[in-house]
Amino acid sequence: MLIGYARISTQDQNLDLQSEALTKAGCKKVFEDKIGGSRAERPGLAKTLELLREGDTLVVWKLDRLGRSVKNLVDLVTELHQRDIQFKSLTDAIDTGTSSGRSFFHVMASLAQMERELAVERSRAGLAIARELGRTGGRKRQMTDSKIKSAKKLLANGMPPRDVAKNLGVSVPTLYRWIPASAHTGA
Repeated sequence: MLIGYARISTQDQNLDLQSEALTKAGCKKVFEDKIGGSRAERPGLAKTLELLREGDTLVVWKLDRLGRSVKNLVDLVTELHQRDIQFKSLTDAIDTGTSSGRSFFHVMASLAQMERELAVERSRAGLAIARELGRTGGRKRQMTDSKIKSAKKLLANGMPPRDVAKNLGVSVPTLYRWIPASAHTGA
């Protein structure tokens, strides 16, 4: 069975062109989303993927209506392939039910993998340079040296850990991470 998926990014756009093309292509059902492609939650796409069964074909009007990125698109089509579901894009003339369509997606998958690996390499290089310059990543420490000193003093004076944590604006687990319970219970 051919099942269509149509998406527009904004409320002032119209789904008619896509829906009509999908119906003409033979889609028995067409699911729609009126939502930006960068949004992770797309209810129409979720319903489409839920309905698709082995031997079905997911049809879109254009590739960019389905995937948010090359990686996302390749991952989705790979998932479909694993479920023995074909993919077809009308305006891009891609059909994974054909050998040339499958070849095209293998090339895309290779490019997406290369893109991921290059991004990892760039991130590692950037982190290495930052470390050389003395910068450290991550969140700012909640427990500064002065807070640790204050906490030790308050705990030594018998204030309960919960009150100390509240007073310093941190959680009890954060307090215990910096000042273990054994340090102020006399153990």
